[in-house]
Amino acid sequence: MRKLRIAVIDLVTKAPTRTLYARVMHANLASIMPQVIAHWCEEEGHDVKLVCFTGLENLVEELPDNLDLVFIGAFTQAAQLAYALSNQFRQNGAITVIGGPHARCYPEDAQKYFDYVLGFTDKKVIRDVLQDCSRHRPLGVRLEAKQQPTSLPGVRERWKFIEPTLRKSPFFKIVPMLGSMGCPYTCSFCIDAAVPYQPLDFEVMKDDLRFLLKIYKRPVVGWHDPNFGVRFDDYMDAIEDAVPPDHIDFIAESSLSLLSEANVKRLRRNGFKALLPGIESWYDLGNKSKTGKAQGMDKVRQVSEHINMIMRYVPYVQANFVLGLDTDEGPEPFELTKRFLDMSPGAFPAFSLLSAFGQAAELNLGYQRDNRVLPFPFHFLNNNHAMNVRPKNYSWPELYDGIVSLSRHAFSWRAIGKRFRATGETIPRWLNVVRAVSSEGFGRIKYHTAMRQRLDHDRPLRRFFEQETIEIPQFYIDRIQQDLGPLWQWLPAGALQHDPHAYLKSESASVRAPMSAPVKVSRRVEVEQLV
Repeated sequence: MRKLRIAVIDLVTKAPTRTLYARVMHANLASIMPQVIAHWCEEEGHDVKLVCFTGLENLVEELPDNLDLVFIGAFTQAAQLAYALSNQFRQNGAITVIGGPHARCYPEDAQKYFDYVLGFTDKKVIRDVLQDCSRHRPLGVRLEAKQQPTSLPGVRERWKFIEPTLRKSPFFKIVPMLGSMGCPYTCSFCIDAAVPYQPLDFEVMKDDLRFLLKIYKRPVVGWHDPNFGVRFDDYMDAIEDAVPPDHIDFIAESSLSLLSEANVKRLRRNGFKALLPGIESWYDLGNKSKTGKAQGMDKVRQVSEHINMIMRYVPYVQANFVLGLDTDEGPEPFELTKRFLDMSPGAFPAFSLLSAFGQAAELNLGYQRDNRVLPFPFHFLNNNHAMNVRPKNYSWPELYDGIVSLSRHAFSWRAIGKRFRATGETIPRWLNVVRAVSSEGFGRIKYHTAMRQRLDHDRPLRRFFEQETIEIPQFYIDRIQQDLGPLWQWLPAGALQHDPHAYLKSESASVRAPMSAPVKVSRRVEVEQLV
């Protein structure tokens, strides 16, 4: 096999940007699997350059000339950017590969613009791509391992690719680590719900933590596990064996069901400074929030008490919500969330709009059968700038009235002040303020308010929302063109549109395929963050 010139691009954002938030945070959002892919390619004897695209880089200047192979890892919001980059690299003679959540959720669409589309990815899949490394057009080849890899290169092995990315972060540097894959919970909207839970090697974890203590005086580690600490005692035993008490700051996403007071005390002793529990709904998912059958205001009280307990030990808590679920109806869900924020003023609220990301969850088949999925351009499918599922119990204006009202309550100056006073440490206090006054708070109030007004006055946009037309409103086209800037010219024809029923059609085609006929099937792969 000849030696290849390879680029691996981790798209943590969907367009070039110069915002303060991007400068402070984007390098800390790097995915793990692009680093793993780069490491595996080097192990096979190839020249590899990894770039974490934070929106500030000029990729032409960052990457070497005459590339043979380009891997791009992308979430769906960055799909149009990925398609434009792939087209540019292909025009220059490179073979292109896409992995990450978008490849897993929308493989049929990605095949139009890449030579390879990867789902779950292990080392053998990468070796197959490297050995073949040829054009596959007009449709790319889909590759898929049978499951997620059971082991991954650790921080020590990936450090060559981690360290240049962290240099881009001017104030604090969050090292990405992964202790497990999959999730034991069955949230119907979640991409990890159907992936079996499996812990990774605890010895590798301990070696990585010891390694970081030699690199930084006080490292900060961000766990990328969908739910950290499912095997709580095993994880904490490993951390305590490798790290003296409170010598590393940890950030983790976990469920309230795992965060008993005893467990939270243990987390505090071991340096956990930020937790991101999912509340999601006031009417469902009681097993995840440890509230059983409690609903409505009863659940609000239980969850508020739980969050306030956590904040006595952990200085930063982000509470995650999903808006527009089928269990929601009327103004009550929004009013209950306001009550929660008043009762737990220190928690930073993160609101996501219900979104159906292609093949991410089996629930999406039901939305497609009921013709409830709208073909919003991928650029807006980031859980915040578009809800691509027609709400079950709201008109679009009613839904946006609730979203705007809740956002204004959550990010009012009064709420910002209460959150500031209720947070016990300096950095978490000011991080809350920065998030509230930036695109996450004020920016979304402005955006959702504008969308609510457009629903009344922009007839083409309203017709699109009401599924009277599939023609993309000019508002969205103009926004994408503005965001992509010079890369707009590289966006392939047709790349703004996609089939919102592709998942349903692929399932129907599988059912219709004759079982006795010999069929040559390409080996498919589903990837989680390139993977």
